[in-house]
Amino acid sequence: MTFTLPTMKTNTIENKSMESVDDLYSQRFYHGTKADLKLGDLIEPGFQSNYGQRKKASYVYLTATLDAATWGAELAVGEGRERIYSVEPTGPIEDDPNLTDKKFPGNPTKSYRTRSPLRVTGEVTDWQGHSTEQLKAMKDNLERLKELGIEAIED
Repeated sequence: MTFTLPTMKTNTIENKSMESVDDLYSQRFYHGTKADLKLGDLIEPGFQSNYGQRKKASYVYLTATLDAATWGAELAVGEGRERIYSVEPTGPIEDDPNLTDKKFPGNPTKSYRTRSPLRVTGEVTDWQGHSTEQLKAMKDNLERLKELGIEAIED
């Protein structure tokens, strides 16, 4: 995997056991989007969400897996190019309950959210997207949930 710039670590993760905090400090975090961002830009809550009913987002999302970031880039709304950025949280992070409580107990997707901005520290330039079949299945499933009135992101 190729990065355009290196990632820096942060010391702002709260509410974790000492062992898991050490694990998170050693993690590289990613954010998938269609936004065109630059080194040092901040990704902040308070803007229209990329998902669901596109409400004002109370959180921004990050992950320690390239696969989860790939889904974020592929499913983001907009006309821009799909991108994956390496990011560092500027404040405390927590498990993303949209995934960890409902779909994947224990957080195997290493998905997190924060009310603090994420700082862009680089861009992953050689990632590979999901297959056409996987992407269609995911989009079809999200459409079914929408028709049932189930919000994909509960903020």
